[in-house]
Formats: sequence, structure tokens, C-alpha cells
Amino acid sequence: MSNPSYEDPAGSRPRPKVDAGRLWTGGVATAAVAALVAVVGVLIARGLFDVPLLAPTGEGALGDASTARLAGLAALAALLATGLMHLLLLSTPRPRTFFSWIMVLATLIAVLLPFMTDAEPATKVATAAVNLAIGTAIGSLVSSIARSAVRVVNA
Repeated sequence: MSNPSYEDPAGSRPRPKVDAGRLWTGGVATAAVAALVAVVGVLIARGLFDVPLLAPTGEGALGDASTARLAGLAALAALLATGLMHLLLLSTPRPRTFFSWIMVLATLIAVLLPFMTDAEPATKVATAAVNLAIGTAIGSLVSSIARSAVRVVNA
């Protein structure tokens, strides 16, 4: 016995339909959030804790061009994550599961990389914390956007 909410009278299987416009506008909004998370991370590290994150402390709480570069890279990472999610939604079974794994592992790499440098321990920890916040924001926002951008339709 078939469930009418999942099959049409011809017996076709339901398939997901991706609303690309909704996904990508959410991706652009996620890029803005990721960039702001980076700036807030720099403000906290440098402004509150006086940790020389991204540039010498003489550059002030907002830093220098490196702060803008980090914000730009965070925005780019959000757009790449949106593209990855779009690809997974179109081609992969259980796309959000794969996306979650990829994001967790990519974020873990970003968190561990500062510890492979010769920087001061406080700088390593602060940079890792900022990277964790950026990765968490991107992963959670893109995942929730994807949930709202997919509709199940009968083929």
C-alpha cells in the first residue's frame, strides 16, 4: 500500500527540488554574518584581551588590512559552503549529513592550523577560537538555509 502524500497516482517517487534563489540569498547573508563574526572575534581578541591576533598590537583594536582579509576569507568560505551545499543537495543522498561532516572537519582543520605555527600561545588560542566561531556560524546557517530551500515534489 502506498502513501499518497509521497507518491502521485502514476507511482513516481518524490524528489527534492532546490530553490536556488533562496539558497544563494541565504548564502550571501551567511557571508555577511561570517565576515562580522571575524571582525567581532578580532575586536574581542585584540580589544578586550590585548592578544596580537592577525597583526601587531600597535595596529589598534580593529587591526589593519589583515582584519579585512580575515573578514573577506570568512565571507568567501560561506559562499564556498553554500556552493558545496547546493552541489550536495542536487547530487548526494543525505546531503545535510555529508555537509555536516565536511564542515566539522574543515572547521577542525582551521582550529588546529594556528597551533602549527611559532606564534605565542595566546595568539594561537585566540586565532583558533575565532576560526571555530566562523566555522560554527557558517555550518549552522548554511545547513538551516538548505532545510528551508528544499521542497519535496512528485516527479
